Amino acid sequence: MDTNLFANRHIGVNADDISSMLKTIGAESVDELMEQTIPSDIRLTKQLDLPEPMTEREYAEHIAELASRNEIFTSYIGMGWYDTVSPAPILRNVFENPAWYTSYTPYQAEVSQGRLEALFNFQTMVGELTGMPLSNSSLLDEATAAAEAASMLFATRSREQIKNGANVLFVDNKVFESTLAVINTRMAPQGIEIVSGDYSVFQFFEKVFGAIIQYPDSDGSVNDYASFVSKANANGTRLAVAADLLSLVLLTPPGEWGADIVFGSTQRFGIPMFYGGPSAAYFAAKEEYKRFIPGRIIGLSVDAYGHPAFRMALQTREQHIKREKATSNICTAQALLATMAGFYAVYHGPEGLYDIASRIHAYAGFLCEELKTLGYRQMNKQFFDTLKIALPANVPLEALEEIALSCKVNLRYFPDGEVGISLDETTQLTDIGTLLYIFSFAAGIDYVLEKTIPPCIHVDGKFLRTGDFMQQDIFKKYHTETELMRYIKRLERRDISLAHSMISLGSCTMKLNAASEVMPLSCPEFQNIHPYAPLNQVEGYMEMIENLSSYLIEITGMDGCCLQPNSGAAGEYAGLRVIRSYHESNGQGHRDIVLLPASAHGTNPASAIQCGYTTVTVLCDDNGNIDLADFRAKAEQHKDNMAATMITYPSTHGIFEEDIREMCRIVHACGGQVYMDGANMNAQVGLTNPGIIGADVCHLNLHKTFAIPHGGGGPGVGPICVATHLMPFLPSHPVVFGSSLNTVAAAPFGSAGVLAISYGYIRMLGTGGLTRCTQAAILNANYLAAKLKDTYGVVYTGAKGRVGHELILECRSLKNTGIDETDIAKRLIDFGYHAPTLSFPVHGTLMVEPTESESKAELDRFIEVMNCIRKEIEEVETGLASKEDNVLKNAPHPEYEVSGDEWLHSYPRSKAAFPLTWLHESKFWVNVARVNNAQGDRNLIAKYDK
Repeated sequence: MDTNLFANRHIGVNADDISSMLKTIGAESVDELMEQTIPSDIRLTKQLDLPEPMTEREYAEHIAELASRNEIFTSYIGMGWYDTVSPAPILRNVFENPAWYTSYTPYQAEVSQGRLEALFNFQTMVGELTGMPLSNSSLLDEATAAAEAASMLFATRSREQIKNGANVLFVDNKVFESTLAVINTRMAPQGIEIVSGDYSVFQFFEKVFGAIIQYPDSDGSVNDYASFVSKANANGTRLAVAADLLSLVLLTPPGEWGADIVFGSTQRFGIPMFYGGPSAAYFAAKEEYKRFIPGRIIGLSVDAYGHPAFRMALQTREQHIKREKATSNICTAQALLATMAGFYAVYHGPEGLYDIASRIHAYAGFLCEELKTLGYRQMNKQFFDTLKIALPANVPLEALEEIALSCKVNLRYFPDGEVGISLDETTQLTDIGTLLYIFSFAAGIDYVLEKTIPPCIHVDGKFLRTGDFMQQDIFKKYHTETELMRYIKRLERRDISLAHSMISLGSCTMKLNAASEVMPLSCPEFQNIHPYAPLNQVEGYMEMIENLSSYLIEITGMDGCCLQPNSGAAGEYAGLRVIRSYHESNGQGHRDIVLLPASAHGTNPASAIQCGYTTVTVLCDDNGNIDLADFRAKAEQHKDNMAATMITYPSTHGIFEEDIREMCRIVHACGGQVYMDGANMNAQVGLTNPGIIGADVCHLNLHKTFAIPHGGGGPGVGPICVATHLMPFLPSHPVVFGSSLNTVAAAPFGSAGVLAISYGYIRMLGTGGLTRCTQAAILNANYLAAKLKDTYGVVYTGAKGRVGHELILECRSLKNTGIDETDIAKRLIDFGYHAPTLSFPVHGTLMVEPTESESKAELDRFIEVMNCIRKEIEEVETGLASKEDNVLKNAPHPEYEVSGDEWLHSYPRSKAAFPLTWLHESKFWVNVARVNNAQGDRNLIAKYDK
């Protein structure tokens, strides 16, 4: 083995394995298998033009050199991002721990109790600080949370408002610029009119259904909104408040002064700025909105024996499951960052948070008073951490900025010549001294800081919080590093991640997230950069972003790329928004029909609806292909109004459809555009691409194909790549690029902090390695299909009998035994496996995607487990096992049950817990039995009681 070749570490099967697997499959070579799998008319005729692969050592040196070209300045820019102290035990034990960052969204509650509890802590923290009864477990960023709030207010209008056509949303002009930009992008296609102005003089009228304000506002001012809220209530207008969560430690929470929704960012809770992301947004609302809240809500239920157990609450779980009836397309959130923010609150507790918030506030107040003595005016009468400074006539702005830069300080510079200073948790007395030196020197005054800064409240008492918060036990027990470390480890042991076993979730691509790719994220030069830092301070980031964009363009066969969307669903929306702008520019804005195959992922119709389109469903034939005749007929029927089609390729059924290019031709002939969902790009790279197939735009899931970890449900990155004619309409950014065109995220480059992972993945694999990865993913899936087709059956195969990179196992024929796909999924837990994708895209089935990272030994172990389960089902079929009391119906079997004194089942403990001998060597124990979903939905408990 060539130890310098990263591909040999990333890909699980070796040459001997491949030879053996090909014999099982019945193919002479990997090339022959690819020919049998992928239609010949879409195969690439030349290799990708990418740099030669680096060794892991070479990449480490290269990425370190890029990092060195990012300059860390002390940032007082604010505007939604603030430096913070990330507690080392959280960085070490969560952020850098594969048991946390390689786990998946907690659909399987029994193997997710650790991260579910961590997210429950997050929800409790948010509820306590905002004064709201209900919180979700994170959204993508503050700006998209604002758009979700607006959509939710619109979707929940009263009958009278709907009857009267109420479609006006008021947005105060002192919300963050990026927030307003995203709201405009997201609301216009839905027929929502945005009115932006000064809240203090705004006059409500009948058509105003909602209002959004910032607290403190974008200038840093803490405003008295009492009169505004009263007028909104009188008009039947509901209110969403973007609130700085750390400020709510001191300030009265919006839930106490009339907010219906409170949202914002938790970045200040120990999450580095990461040049804009990722960090977790929060979203809290009144109880009456529980079935409309976007994203996921973690709830407390019970297991089969009445033990407390966490789960994703409500049968909806995410709005996108409602498809075209969804009010949100959110799928991926920011679970890993929300987990870290929750641990930050657990570590500090209410007293620690008060110490941090009050110190920041006291320093801001002291700085305010000292600047006044130097001749400066402070424009914010009431403030938490941010000052807005008017310069005296003798102080040129350019001179002040030059002095600040020489001190490696970034300030905020307003268009009117005023200067913003946002202090944060990292601000020390020496930093205050530096700031006062900058302003005194600019004014020509000698100044030496010789004072200490006593605790002091500088905001009017009417704005202060009066009640206790976060009094639950969870926020009182883990304030030492030892206790926190053990608590984190305790939760970690309850979850299955890639550190335990293969996670074969179809359509999720749970591949290796290599240590060499992930390690650079801990580098301060990547962590501690504000997204609005001057471009000459971020040369390393810019080179990486430009290089990665060019690689993705080459891989997809497209011409332009935008990295801004911070999830796959956000990428879907961005791609559709680009198409919409293109049609509008050609006088074709009336085109509003999107053709969707029946097998499409739920986010596709949800994204289309959010973009103002009407979806038309195209049937699939008995072989799982899009029905070409139906596709052609519906395209012809809607040709004058067709905007686009959304196609996943290979399909959600796991096969390469032969008619894909013909479908593209049909759409183009009707004047439409082809949007290719990149969820299954892991089966394309190096062998085919969206460009050669005929797509106009595609999104990629960097958290699937390009190795960014799933993090228990985020972060994700969903960049879009487009053909030349769509490039003018790619998302921009109001602050960094001076344009709000199609802005879809708060930061200009979305979750820039995790881009180094995908960059490293491509740089270390190179053309040959990337192509081998695709071949191995397809090989592994076909090997599983060959091994399991006789015991379960494979639902769909391609024209030549092959599957793509994933396969759907048939379980519907087992219904007569009383066993279903859910029972198989739960039984897999007893063997230490996370279940495949359950009942999607075909109800009553399991969709399996092994990825290229799994070894033949792991694949064989999984096959052995599936065959063992099949024999257990046969025992039920033949009457050897009870239909009611068997190992499948009672699965999973938690440790407390197996080790208990009482055993009430008709089968022995050994059969329940150790059905295969190798389980004695490595047994994963769940701490709950099967979770009671109905109980959790009937009695929604989404935070701890005080």
